[in-house]
Amino acid sequence: MNEKIKNKARRLQKELTDHSYRYHVLDDPVISDVEYDMMLKELIEIEEAFPEFSRPDSPTKRIGAPPLAAFKQATHSIAMLSLDNAFDDHDVFDFHKRNVKNLNHENILYTAEPKLDGVAVELKYENGTLVQATTRGDGVTGEVITKNARTIRSVPLKLHRRKIKLPSLLEVRGEVIITRPDFNRLNKARIENEESIFANPRNAAAGSLRQLDSRITATRPLDMFVYGTGLIKGLSLQSHSQTLDELKKFGFPVNPYIKTGLLIEDVLKFYKELESLRDSLSYEIDGMVIKVDQLSFQRQLGEKVKSPRWAVAYKFPAVQKTSVIRDIIVQVGRTGALTPVAILEPVNIGGVVVSRATLHNEDEIKRKDIRIGDKALVVRAGDVIPKVVKIIRSERTGTEVLFEMPDHCPVCKSKIEKIKQDKSCTNKCVNASCPAQLKERIRHFVSKKAFDIDGLGKKIVVQLVDENMVQSFADIFLLEKDKLAGLDRMAQKSAANLVQAIESSKKISLKRFLYALGIDHTGENAAKLISQRFSNLDDVMNASGDILEEIKGIGPETASAVRSFFSNLENKIIIKNIIGSGVTITSDQPVITESSDNPFRNKRIVLTGTLQSMPRSTAKKLLEKLGANVTSGISAKTDFLIAGEKSGSKVEKAKKKGVKILDEKKFTLLVKEYDGF
Repeated sequence: MNEKIKNKARRLQKELTDHSYRYHVLDDPVISDVEYDMMLKELIEIEEAFPEFSRPDSPTKRIGAPPLAAFKQATHSIAMLSLDNAFDDHDVFDFHKRNVKNLNHENILYTAEPKLDGVAVELKYENGTLVQATTRGDGVTGEVITKNARTIRSVPLKLHRRKIKLPSLLEVRGEVIITRPDFNRLNKARIENEESIFANPRNAAAGSLRQLDSRITATRPLDMFVYGTGLIKGLSLQSHSQTLDELKKFGFPVNPYIKTGLLIEDVLKFYKELESLRDSLSYEIDGMVIKVDQLSFQRQLGEKVKSPRWAVAYKFPAVQKTSVIRDIIVQVGRTGALTPVAILEPVNIGGVVVSRATLHNEDEIKRKDIRIGDKALVVRAGDVIPKVVKIIRSERTGTEVLFEMPDHCPVCKSKIEKIKQDKSCTNKCVNASCPAQLKERIRHFVSKKAFDIDGLGKKIVVQLVDENMVQSFADIFLLEKDKLAGLDRMAQKSAANLVQAIESSKKISLKRFLYALGIDHTGENAAKLISQRFSNLDDVMNASGDILEEIKGIGPETASAVRSFFSNLENKIIIKNIIGSGVTITSDQPVITESSDNPFRNKRIVLTGTLQSMPRSTAKKLLEKLGANVTSGISAKTDFLIAGEKSGSKVEKAKKKGVKILDEKKFTLLVKEYDGF
């Protein structure tokens, strides 16, 4: 039984990591927010019940997604945490009961506010002047977008002068949005200029903030609402509602629909009210955020690795519409997996015209009895590729056509193999030379988290493969300006810029290089763990499966895939050609104190409770710098438990298992001694 649960946890961890990357980095998600949230909730429940199945690279530890490499990066003084989700009143009452129990206080007051569907940013003011703006990034480190933020008219460049002295430091957090009317005008102008349109307001806001040229950002109708603060010096606040009042006085836009001083019953009433207002608002919201109002209570409740205990996001139900399935096509991915996609009669769902929906796999089609010609209920939540919830059998006319997966690849015509995975089967083209797979592998290779080659978009990659200009990874680095200029929509200047971008990409970290290769079961986190264990590529290529499995966080499946990849002669030749084209690979290994008595090196450590001297996210980074592996669950393999205030049940578990416990004072003394913190 436990083995089945373990396998389920591993599957969820991998799928959620992949979906998070597609959503946050590629802006190319393939499942709905609701699906992601429910999968994450299921994984959290498994890891809480079976801590031994938790891993350092589990999506439950993540606080968002990694920052883009194109921008200068900055570390947040206090981590910008994500929020746990509630899906019904029962979840909200559970949240409230935990607060009552942990605070030993019955009549807790809450603030409730619309959950805006935008892009989270942090604005830093010193003595009243905006000095830095950053995106949320991965929650700990974000992209510096100060010039772009200054173009947003609702962002104060200087705080409004008041009778009291301005705080010496004020970090303000908020959501950058584009209203629906502005979004429609923006897309209309782009159509007139023969430019590609944005899928939805959130994508438009995200793309605008990521412009390297702030003059482009200035042309975009960005707006902002603030919802909280980071680090503050020179201003004393007692509650979240007071914080919002003070921010408003400083000149920040605060959402007019926020309600404060609510008992939990009032919070639930306001949720219904806010849901009824949803479609009439000029901007998109996807739920309501509920926060404990009193700041001393927030500090007492503290935070988990990923989210605060004093706040929760109560999500709205997904947006659904009916449409007709006109056809079902099959797409081939970079691993050869075949994915059926429904071609829909276009329908407007939540302000976005939807014309296709993922059907996931053959088993999904059979389970839901989906046929070509069916009228179907389609769901979309957020900026994602929609999915078919169910078909409406009562609408069938008898002309519907059963769909069958092809037995040969629709692109290269190679025979398809069925590969069993858990309870389902994957239809796969096993021809490694399949043009469809090659195109997807090349797209992955040049993507943001890999070689990050600006200008090599999907259409250019397709042309390069179709014209036989690129037949392997190494061919990318041999592309010449004159040949590139002969491609569609590629003038001399664009070709020159692309050649320069390719040249600039030739220096790459080991982590990004490993990820770029697209090794099975080796995502961004696995690549990071491997690159921190080995100092160079040769060591990785020569590592045995057993040595790879010794890396905490690397399981047998990943170890076997890595070993198999580097044992393949063809892959060795490809890597040799890549390096021969001028690519240099730098080390990712952390700076680790070489002191023989460093107590943290190669130790498995768990953090619990609230630390007064630093956020737990900062403590985690310091420990990793010293060579530790920070995990979330206590087990017999745990070496240390670092316990702050309000530590809870983990202390008792540590005592029962004989795990050494360090209080905050001992921890900070040791860190200062070995890291110079």
